[in-house]
Amino acid sequence: MQALQVQRQSDLGRGTNRPRNQMSRDICVHTWPCSYYLELEKQWVPGKLSLTSLSLKFMTDKTREILVNFPLSSIIEIKKEASYFIFSSITILEKDHNKHWFSSLQPSRNVVFSIIEHFWREKLLSQSGAPVGESSSPMTKGKELTGLMACTQKRLEDTARVLHHQGEQLDSISRGLDKMESDLDVADRLLTELESPSWWPFSFKLWKMPSETKPKWDASMASSKALGKEGIVIKIPAVISQKTESHVKPGRLTVLVSGLEIHNSDSLLMHRFEREEVDDIKVHTPYEISIRQRFIGKPDIAYRLISAKMPEVIPILEVQFSKKIEFLEDALMLRSTRTSPLAEKGYSVWHAASGLMDRAMHCEPSSGSQEGRPLQLQMSKPLISEGDSQELRQILRKLKDLALDAESELERQDEALDGITAAVDRTTLTIDKHNRRVKKLT
Repeated sequence: MQALQVQRQSDLGRGTNRPRNQMSRDICVHTWPCSYYLELEKQWVPGKLSLTSLSLKFMTDKTREILVNFPLSSIIEIKKEASYFIFSSITILEKDHNKHWFSSLQPSRNVVFSIIEHFWREKLLSQSGAPVGESSSPMTKGKELTGLMACTQKRLEDTARVLHHQGEQLDSISRGLDKMESDLDVADRLLTELESPSWWPFSFKLWKMPSETKPKWDASMASSKALGKEGIVIKIPAVISQKTESHVKPGRLTVLVSGLEIHNSDSLLMHRFEREEVDDIKVHTPYEISIRQRFIGKPDIAYRLISAKMPEVIPILEVQFSKKIEFLEDALMLRSTRTSPLAEKGYSVWHAASGLMDRAMHCEPSSGSQEGRPLQLQMSKPLISEGDSQELRQILRKLKDLALDAESELERQDEALDGITAAVDRTTLTIDKHNRRVKKLT
């Protein structure tokens, strides 16, 4: 028993001795009831397996003791195996060759395996794309502010992309109204032909119309459909479940300007939600959402998606489905806890950037200088290094350009909306007029 206690303490210490800043950033993704195999006691211990954004841990039900707690980056292999050739299990092998057995997984072994493997692979991909030594270097104020501004730039680029496709859709509507007016002109000629006497010698000329009108319209509509309607905003890998959580499969979520698409691992379309067909989107956690389309008289179509890159998609969904998206309690709590200290104090990104940039390259003399010392200014360390300040200036210039482009695009769309409104009014009056003429003929 003493050896068991030593083993448990070593396992517990392997998780608790990690840096606090790393573990504090962990966000619980999912928790599953299961059993963990104790090698020394040769028995299974019931408890709960918890997956976070950075680590994996197991806690017993009886004593609430954390038996294992290790980061996802330390995993080198995840496999489906059978214990004693009977019980289906999941084995996880760490870099130090510690092998962990988990069995009696609920709702099923495949569900737990698919989700853990997804987050593990995404973690490895993010590490392979990161610069060497970035994780070991301390996070300075300059790097923190640079990361915040980079995230702001990405969000603004996504919004500008959606705004651009929205402008293309407005242009498509304008072209549709122009074609409708052209068709109404043809209808006016035909009605005039029907209303004219049979002896009128110039009636056949009213049937002629320009031959170039229709081909031009077809070409413009084809280009508009190819560019605007099917514009892709973002693609992310995801673990997809439908109806019940006991059956999941890997796939992909694609956010389009016109809606959402869900594909399986073979890139085959499982379902497409048009923008107006989505009834509600629920954000369960920053990594899990559910999308539903309601029906009357038949079952609803609902999908549940879990992805390590879901935090990149949720802000875009907020823009596209602002009236249909709902943040549940866990998502709201995590959203509020991730608020930056500058935002809590009422400062904006722009105030923080401008204030720090002004003081970045200027050092203030210390007020505690003594009289006996030589006349030398004791300079304090700058808040932001020169490299960080240059990067911040570049990001701010890009943000300014994006903001100006968005402003000009909004002004153009306002003019387009005014033109669409006037065209709709003219078309409505013309249709009413033609309806009255048709009634007189009948």
